[in-house]
Amino acid sequence: MPRIDNASFYENAIKRYGCTAKGLNWNSKMSQQVRFSVLHELLGDDISTSKLIDAGCGFGDFYLFLQQKGCLPRKYIGYDMVDEMLFVAKKRTKQEFYKCDILSHPLESADFYVASGSMNILSRFETFLFIRRCFEASTKGFIFNLLKGENEDGNFNYFLPHEIEAYVADFGCEVVIKEGYMDGDFTVFLKKEKQC
Repeated sequence: MPRIDNASFYENAIKRYGCTAKGLNWNSKMSQQVRFSVLHELLGDDISTSKLIDAGCGFGDFYLFLQQKGCLPRKYIGYDMVDEMLFVAKKRTKQEFYKCDILSHPLESADFYVASGSMNILSRFETFLFIRRCFEASTKGFIFNLLKGENEDGNFNYFLPHEIEAYVADFGCEVVIKEGYMDGDFTVFLKKEKQC
């Protein structure tokens, strides 16, 4: 089970802050943008010919970020569990969005899966399952960020990079880890070996 109810966590934030970065429980729009920059850097030029699925897409902000950078994927699809987020995302971006539980629903194949902040309130078991399922549904790889630190009680889920490396050791992929762009955060690219 998640540490807290996923729908309530986000619905309460949306009621308080509206359709903003804070409404997604980000500290600020700036922290969201910094994380998006790292995802964008790891995707590289390959994105323009790729199908990308945004797992836990929120209001479609990552699509809008890529649009602003002039670097859109060939096809973008967003998955989320909160109806209001999906409604707003579709209205803002005119892209495809679906209500999908990454942990249990069938996942469409895509070149890349990305997830920014999507696993922050999951249990450790759920986080590992989320990572495995998105990686398996991708043909080029899965890029995601996590909160960095010792696992603590409370609303949020913390990991250390070596824990993720140990978990994915049997995936047969190249593991690229980015740190230092923001305190308390790191980004992982599980790159399918055939891309090397």
